[in-house]
Amino acid sequence: MRYFLTGLAYLALRWISSVPSNTLRVLFLKRVCGVRIGPQVRIYLGTQLRGVKGIVVGRNTLIGNDCRLDGRTGLTIGANVNISNEVMIWTLHHDITCSQFSTIGAPVVVNDRAWLCSRAIILPGVTIGEGAVVAAGAVVTRDVPPYTIVGGSPARKIGTRPTELSYEFSPSDWVRLI
Repeated sequence: MRYFLTGLAYLALRWISSVPSNTLRVLFLKRVCGVRIGPQVRIYLGTQLRGVKGIVVGRNTLIGNDCRLDGRTGLTIGANVNISNEVMIWTLHHDITCSQFSTIGAPVVVNDRAWLCSRAIILPGVTIGEGAVVAAGAVVTRDVPPYTIVGGSPARKIGTRPTELSYEFSPSDWVRLI
């Protein structure tokens, strides 16, 4: 019975990711799945979630098309965060040094006003600092300090961002950001 319910939950999450209504997707994730989502959050089509009860999303955050968000050991996303298309955030993975190939992991935190560009990959245990930018295609294996721009694989510092950020995403921005 447990496998049946797990399979049913998986199908429901896959189905809701394809519903062409942000309002319905967010409502389903909040009310049915227990994801803690702040006001004015936009989750675009195709985003898949694992470990939904471990996910917290702050207000005014945008999550792009086809992202993978893993909350199995805890995922906290701050306010006014821009997660671009096809970003993957993992909190659990296999231990390649273990003879049993067991899983290991740690929570991930993405702080306010961070920007994770398209196809960035964030690995378990990483904290992305406030206002930090992760360049497209970067693989982040270590914490990113606030207002730092990182890129590459593994991600390394390539610049800094102004510290006086004050923007807040709102529904009027959504059309421009599509």
